[in-house]
Formats: sequence, structure tokens, C-alpha cells
Amino acid sequence: MAAGSLLTLFDDIATILDDVAILTKKAAAKTTGLLGDDLALNAEQVSGVVAKREIAVVWAVMKGSFLNKVILVPVALLISAFAPWAITPILMVGGLYLCFEGVEKVHHALQRRGKRTEQEAEKNLREIAENPDPRKVETEAAKIKGAVRTDLILSAEIIAIALDAVADADLTRQVLVLSVIAIGVTVGVYGLVAGIVKLDDLGLYLTRQSKEFLQKLGSGILWAAPLFMKTLSIVGTAAMFLVGGGILTHGIPWLHHQIEHLAESMKAMGGMGDIFSAIAPTLFNGICGLIAGVVVLGLVTGFRKLRGKPAH
Repeated sequence: MAAGSLLTLFDDIATILDDVAILTKKAAAKTTGLLGDDLALNAEQVSGVVAKREIAVVWAVMKGSFLNKVILVPVALLISAFAPWAITPILMVGGLYLCFEGVEKVHHALQRRGKRTEQEAEKNLREIAENPDPRKVETEAAKIKGAVRTDLILSAEIIAIALDAVADADLTRQVLVLSVIAIGVTVGVYGLVAGIVKLDDLGLYLTRQSKEFLQKLGSGILWAAPLFMKTLSIVGTAAMFLVGGGILTHGIPWLHHQIEHLAESMKAMGGMGDIFSAIAPTLFNGICGLIAGVVVLGLVTGFRKLRGKPAH
């Protein structure tokens, strides 16, 4: 009797695990689009750190990301069970913040442009390396805090999409699927981020090898790494508008349907219309995100001025 009960238990566990595997695959497929943005954003957020501190910063952000998901998974399940109507407004607030942060980055970059020459920047970097400034710790902490804050928004979106994919499953399967997604996304994304930020170290290591092929490969990596990081920085900032704008437009049914209708109209034209119809929704989401970010930045700047604080 006991043996039969044990076999039944094993059979139930196997069934649950099989269902979880299928549901996880379904949820992962729906969140794939965000993972590229998540990777670009996080790589961009932790770039610019002193080389020997890069892994420490990535690890700190990764721990913050895990904490975000430890909070988000049960909160998402509770909201889904007791106040499903609140999910969209909460996501829209997060999307609005992403748009604001993206515009703020662009605004700061434009302000700094032309104020410092490349030689001055190199001189400052040498001085920081030779004479560590105690303020660097504060800057690093601020970078980690900003990266964790951005991760919170993206993680919330990923968890919400995954939850929607398993909405019809029971609570046990939902918990297991969301946990697998949360752990897998965090380890995968930050593992890749750690690899990306250490590309220059890999290139330097290869240039010191005896084989000519490895030396050339290392030189190529050293040449490409700054360009790659610059590209990631641009892609990461653009992702803020695309993800944030996408969240906002999906939360406004009328606007979302108008964008879909426009894409369908382009597709009906045939020819180049098919290509434009594929990119139109993403493009319009980005434009909406940019406009929303500019509006929020204007409001925040005005509020700061009213309070007598610098509008940085």
C-alpha cells in the first residue's frame, strides 16, 4: 500500500514537472523579445566601471536582480489573484519611468558633449587609476542602484508576461514556472553581461600569447570591444524607449489598436509595405516612449526648479 502511494506521488511529481517544463517553454518564448533589451540595458548600465571592479559591480547588480524577483514573483501572484486590474497601471508607471530614464540619459549626454575633450577624459581616467578618489565608491554605488532600479522595471515586465502565459495553470505550476523563469533569466543575462564587460581583458590576455593567431584575435577583440560597448550603450538607451513605449501603448487600448491598424494597412500595400509593417509597431512604440519621456522630464525638471533643486 505504501509502495503504491509512493509510486503515485512520484507519478504526480513527474506530471507536474512535465507540465512546468511545457509552460516554462511557452512563457520563455513570450519573454524572449524582452531578454535582448534586458541584456543591452544591463550591459550599458554597468559599463564605464574601473576594470578590476567590473565583475564585483555585475555581481552586486545580479544580487539586486535576484532580490527584485524574490519580491516580484509573490507580489505578481497576489495581484493576479486579488487585484488583476492593477497589473496594467503598475506596469505603465514602470514603463513611464523607463522612458523618463532614457530621455534623461540622452539629455545628460547632450549636455556633456563638447564640454570635455578626449585628452581631458584620458587624463582624468589616468588620475583616477593612479589616485583612487573616495567619491568613486559613491559613483559605483549610484551606478549599481540605477542598474537595479532599471532591472526592477524590466523584471516586472518579464514576470507579468510569463504570468499571463500560465494564467490558466494552477498556483503550484504558476509558482514553479515563474521561479524557473526568474532564476534562468537572471543567471543567463548577468552571465552574458559579465562576459561582455570583460571582453577587453580577454583581448589583452590573447595578445600576450605566443601564437600569432591568438595575438591577432586579441588585437581584433581590443579594437572591436569599445565599438561594441558603444553600440550596446546606444541599443540599451533605445531599448528604454522601445520597452517603456511598448508598455504604455499596450496599456492604452485605443492607441495600441491604432498602431496595429496602421501596420495592417502597410502590409496590405504589399512590396515594401510588408517590411515596414513588421517594424512599424516597434518604431511607433519607441516614438511614443520618447514623447512620454520628454513630457515626464519636463515635469520633473519644472518640479525640481520649483523646489529650488538643480534640474540635473
